[in-house]
Amino acid sequence: MTQTPPFPRWLGLAGLLPQAACLLAVVAGPPEARWTGLAIGWGYGALIFSFLGGLWWGLAAAAQARGEMVPGWLWFAAVAPSLLALLTYVPWVLGYGWPGPSLIVLGLMIAGSLLVDRQLGALAPAWWMGLRAVLSLGLGVMTVVLGLLG
Repeated sequence: MTQTPPFPRWLGLAGLLPQAACLLAVVAGPPEARWTGLAIGWGYGALIFSFLGGLWWGLAAAAQARGEMVPGWLWFAAVAPSLLALLTYVPWVLGYGWPGPSLIVLGLMIAGSLLVDRQLGALAPAWWMGLRAVLSLGLGVMTVVLGLLG
């Protein structure tokens, strides 16, 4: 993480603050803040998971524009987070148990996104994994904890 340039490092770490605030609202906030903290926590997790897919798409597109070989699986992996995040929303709109189980699944997928990051190799900057590990594990764990509290 020390090799990560300052802007990505600090802005990335700042990106953990909204989920931390949701967790704080659920654990220590007034009772009326509980549902809002859970719902915003799910929404933020889903947005960031989708954002990761956009990052992967951007890395693939930039590499292809430079004439580099881009593995076909990466294009599918880049689209998957948005679709998977949407699937975690379906139980709510159908009236099933939500957000607890959906938060847990979403958090596990966010943490699991490191498996894709690890496969990027030369498509990503050298500092990528140091930053991604902290951010994906941080957001993933907080999202799972929200789910366990939900």
